[in-house]
Amino acid sequence: MIVVRLFGVLAILLVISFLTFSLVYLAPGDLVKNLLGNRPASPEAVAAIRAQYHLDDPFLLRYLDWLGSAIRGDFGQSIRLQQPVSTVIGDRLPNTLALVALAFLIALATAIPLGILSAAREGRFSDSLASLLSLIGLSAPSFAIALLLLYVFATLLPIFPAYGAGSGGFDTLWHLVLPAVALAAGIGAILMRLTRAALLRELQSDATTFARARGLREADVQVAALRAAAIPIVTSAGLVLTFIVGGTIIVESVFALPGLGSLLQQAVQFKDLPVVQALTLLIAAVIAVITILIDLSYLVLDPRVRAKGLNR
Repeated sequence: MIVVRLFGVLAILLVISFLTFSLVYLAPGDLVKNLLGNRPASPEAVAAIRAQYHLDDPFLLRYLDWLGSAIRGDFGQSIRLQQPVSTVIGDRLPNTLALVALAFLIALATAIPLGILSAAREGRFSDSLASLLSLIGLSAPSFAIALLLLYVFATLLPIFPAYGAGSGGFDTLWHLVLPAVALAAGIGAILMRLTRAALLRELQSDATTFARARGLREADVQVAALRAAAIPIVTSAGLVLTFIVGGTIIVESVFALPGLGSLLQQAVQFKDLPVVQALTLLIAAVIAVITILIDLSYLVLDPRVRAKGLNR
């Protein structure tokens, strides 16, 4: 199963690399004008730039040349920053990783307990309150939540910094609190609703009815139901993590965080082709790895999946 999934991921990444290269290649705008600006340039200078970035080569040749270099770990040089793409990404990667990790932890720590509480107390006040909170999180876009958090906790009550990534250590963590909360709000609402639905389905199943008929304590029944609902909950958490990876662009832009999201936005605006292609492929690879880890978690959580694999 692992080998098949890995080959599937490689095929998907190959398709994504081709589509990304094609879309960027067809996008409007002139790379030479982006580099030269409004300055007058001689035909020799224009020809040198086009030769440096192989702009006159056929499309397929450009793609194959880029793909071969990317397989070796060479994604070229950033057109905007005039630095190796790997260096540019490496400088920004820690901030995005820290933001994604903190937002994911916040979403897990709030959404799953609220989903469990809501399912265990279906129809009661706590269920209605949790549903209301999830509805607010689902309805409000991340940029609106980010702006609200900035206004309340960075302007009215200047508890948290308004922008930047800090100077390292606890200061960086403190700068990431508001962006992580803004990123986790909508994602956590989705996770809470999915956790509630999965647990309710198990609590209303025949197995749970039989367990109650045997005289098991309600706490033991709920624990067994939660164990049975673990697979859809883990799947939901994995989907949430993929959404967080893709949702950093807006949040990093609002809070002026020097991460991969803001780097991708700037690269698209400037038509920095090597950075756009490398970041798109990197994000796709991360999401693909997350989906593989989710599938592998089924082997741990469900003995039926393990037995099916052994029978094959």
